[in-house]
Amino acid sequence: MGARLRVVLDQLVHVVDADQASAAVDLAIGLVATAPSGCTVDAIVPAGAEVTVTGVSDVRTLNLGRRELAAAWQLGIAPGVGGGLIHSPSLMAPLVRHDRVHDNDQTTVTVWDLQAWDAPELLPKSAVAWQRAMLKRAVKHADAVVVPSHAVAERLSEVAKLRGRVRVIAGAAPRGFVTPRDAEARRAALSMPGEYVVLTGTAASLDAGFRGAVAAGVDAVVLDAPEGAEPRLAELASAAGLPERRAHVRGVLSPEDRAAVLAGAAAFAATSPVAGWPWRAVEAMTLGTPVVAIDSGAHQDVIADGGLLVPEDGIADALAAASREGAPRLRVLAADRSRAFSWASSAERVWGLHADL
Repeated sequence: MGARLRVVLDQLVHVVDADQASAAVDLAIGLVATAPSGCTVDAIVPAGAEVTVTGVSDVRTLNLGRRELAAAWQLGIAPGVGGGLIHSPSLMAPLVRHDRVHDNDQTTVTVWDLQAWDAPELLPKSAVAWQRAMLKRAVKHADAVVVPSHAVAERLSEVAKLRGRVRVIAGAAPRGFVTPRDAEARRAALSMPGEYVVLTGTAASLDAGFRGAVAAGVDAVVLDAPEGAEPRLAELASAAGLPERRAHVRGVLSPEDRAAVLAGAAAFAATSPVAGWPWRAVEAMTLGTPVVAIDSGAHQDVIADGGLLVPEDGIADALAAASREGAPRLRVLAADRSRAFSWASSAERVWGLHADL
């Protein structure tokens, strides 16, 4: 009898992190598609969730909603979950004592970034406390902890004693992430300017990106800005020499809108060095958008030669070059590098991880 891999899909109804929610579904689809002969994929979901992933064999619907489940699992209370091979695409997992040797029970979790340790001010205090508590439970009970890059693995080893249980499995852009046919209409609906660069980062790191937009002579579009951050970021842009009217601050967009915005950009810049999976940089590379990023371990691992990696004081000049004479070459390099990442490949490595355990 083949193995049954049970995947935690906790954000089908209550989305806490849109990127991780999308990644969980994409991984589940990949796991179904790459399942070894005789093996099946099951799902564990909170109350009220409906699994739409074709090919999932069985669904265990728990009695608690997502919020209540997060609180219960943080305390180590996991009734009704059952054992077997459990993989969570996040830290949201039933991390309790189990017997891998005799009962063949396995529990693996995923850590996408270490903001809760390196930049806790960017997250709600409750999220910081929950993530730190769940990592402590992972140290005690997880058979393996998956991270998206070697840089994150190295940083994780500094904050948690996992004794060789860390495994590197990269993520990917959302399935079907392409320039939408109605990209121009979407950009118009979002009030995008004619020429612009896209920036991501924190208030502390975006200054160089704004100066790059000034050097390139185009507007700047900031993605994933926290709610209420627009006035502050507009002030920062103005201080960097970019008039407030040329700084366009947007929050979380749908994948289709993000694709439209990134596809229309002269270049993309990731200005934050925080260890984690660079979601937007990978999306930009997938669309062949020139990429500039601050030189950090995570960006070295993921972007590699698919973009320009520069120190903080070099972002402005690099962004100006990437949006002008360097664009044709960088578009090719970005698209080539993006082919290194796919959810099918990630899924195959997850199957391999559980086989090794």
